[in-house]
Amino acid sequence: MSTPLLELRDLATHFPVRGGVLLRATGTNRAVDGVSLTVQRGETLGLVGESGCGKSTLGKTVVRLLEPTSGSILFEGQDIAGLSRRRLKPLRRELQMVFQDPAESLNSRHTVGNLIEEPLSIHGVGTAAERAARVRELLDLVGLPASAAEKFPFEFSGGQRQRISIARAIALGPKLLVCDEPVSALDVSIQSQILNLFLDLQAELGLAYLFIAHDLAVVRHVSDSIAVMYLGRIMEYADADGLMARPRHPYTQALITAIPVPDPTRRSTRTILSGDVPSPIDPPSGCPFHTRCPHAEARCRNERPLLRETARKGSTPHMVACHFDF
Repeated sequence: MSTPLLELRDLATHFPVRGGVLLRATGTNRAVDGVSLTVQRGETLGLVGESGCGKSTLGKTVVRLLEPTSGSILFEGQDIAGLSRRRLKPLRRELQMVFQDPAESLNSRHTVGNLIEEPLSIHGVGTAAERAARVRELLDLVGLPASAAEKFPFEFSGGQRQRISIARAIALGPKLLVCDEPVSALDVSIQSQILNLFLDLQAELGLAYLFIAHDLAVVRHVSDSIAVMYLGRIMEYADADGLMARPRHPYTQALITAIPVPDPTRRSTRTILSGDVPSPIDPPSGCPFHTRCPHAEARCRNERPLLRETARKGSTPHMVACHFDF
């Protein structure tokens, strides 16, 4: 079996919580708390969950914008979790990120051409003329005219700015893009266009995606497999069709019932979860979901369930972290 493009092994990212006059550490925010996942070459792993569950922290840790506390980040079999900035720089060409809000991630003082050319210049790719030609090629790939290179980001709509962000992210020919809520800041009418652009680029360039979103319907549209995250941990993982057809974790089931159905004659069967997501600073004992689970029993409050395989479709297992099989 071939080596996965990306493999996370028991990855954790914790932050100290400081307080008092001397700002001493008074606790720990367990934003990512032992995550194991794989992303295959040319495929998309969707990562979904409520706000505050640790999705974005996980994405930023994968590309080493945040330092992992423990665990491994294997990229093409090499553990990059502990690499220095100097040794990590060559790998930046293979591993890029698309952020949620292009208005924040694009420097409005630079032209679009300069923004897209910047990674090429940093890595010493080509001559000035070759880089300019590459900028025009990238703009065409994302559906923008060559004249866009002379303009500034604020002269474009939100969807166009995200296209510019994508062009910059693929400039160096990466193998993996970590996409952190890349359509959530866009109008609904534009979201499908950007999602289709991601699919077109994947087919043309052979890209793999770690696609992070809170909207399960969006994730389903682009993903080969889906992982459901809650309070820093993976609750369920399966191929996209299998997870949507038979979700086995109560949290996943609640997320699926929250997907709007465009049929006014159909009665809503949405599962409403009680309470809020607990704080990652003081997570509950046992199963992290037991405080909101309608099926919780004494075992759930005292014993943390391990992520276990309950079924398999091809090479993709259906994993669930629950004491019971629903």
